[in-house]
Amino acid sequence: MIDKSCIGVALFGAGRIGNIHAANLVRHPRAQLRYVVDVHQPSAEALAGKHGAKVATVEQVLADPAIGAVVIGSSTDTHADLIMRAAAAGKAIFCEKPVDLDVQRARFCAEAVRKAGVICMIGFQRRFDPTFAALKQRLDAGEIGTPEVLIVTSRDPAPPPAAYIAHSGGVFKDMLIHDFDIFRWILGGEAVSVHATGGCPNMPDVAAAGDISHAAVTLRTRDGALCQINTSRRAAYGYDQRFEVLGSKGLLQAGNVRPTEVVVWNDNVISSDKPEAFFLERYRSAYALEIEHFFDAVVNGTSVRTTIEDGIKALELAEVATQSWREGRAIECSI
Repeated sequence: MIDKSCIGVALFGAGRIGNIHAANLVRHPRAQLRYVVDVHQPSAEALAGKHGAKVATVEQVLADPAIGAVVIGSSTDTHADLIMRAAAAGKAIFCEKPVDLDVQRARFCAEAVRKAGVICMIGFQRRFDPTFAALKQRLDAGEIGTPEVLIVTSRDPAPPPAAYIAHSGGVFKDMLIHDFDIFRWILGGEAVSVHATGGCPNMPDVAAAGDISHAAVTLRTRDGALCQINTSRRAAYGYDQRFEVLGSKGLLQAGNVRPTEVVVWNDNVISSDKPEAFFLERYRSAYALEIEHFFDAVVNGTSVRTTIEDGIKALELAEVATQSWREGRAIECSI
């Protein structure tokens, strides 16, 4: 039985995202970070020591009745196993995207969660970004009528190491999975057609790892609404995250977030800050808000906004996009 006055939490993963989640967990009034688990012992010890937690094994965490929830921020290849084991142990689950790189294995996870009757939330933090969420509210209120076209720009400031790319699942599962979730969230429909193309201009290391650095994807819903996603693993000016929705009565835009909103006007130039450096800075508020939402659901027994089914749907779109790119053709689907 979960103690809802103060929920004991175990964190899997002591890397970049683990550090973000740990800081948000210790600030939450109804969460108590008790354990940190990571295969790299020094990282686990450093993060646990920083927040007054203990280092533990997976087995110790899942056997402890004082642990009511787990937060999974470890490497992608551990997600499915941890979800299924945590579900079997009756723990509420928050897991970073993706559920897994294999769609069928992700579906096994969903079935395990369903059978256990536990809460499982997938970390699509962009839905919790204040600007994106405000656009969605205004869209749902009918401000621009019926949405007809969604255009998403999603660019990283620099590519990750080639060793990471080789095991990432590819750009569609690694990067665009967030954008596929935005497509489903904003347009509120499922894709019946996916056409993806891409290349590696001036990035031989990415090509050598079997991936692409730049991609463009067009999706179409059953009612004819279109989405165009453009992405790049390199944008010299910073982390570029924005989208716009064209509706029957107007347009809504959600722009980048900058460190400050100061703008300089002089006789040479009008300038402002570049976009935030990367995802940890850009989505700082979103990460805190999604953890808050997760614990609200655990405490109140309510549904989460980003379910494991949402995770599977985005993964299915990534899989179809990968097929489309490899085969050089549009793929008809029903996702």
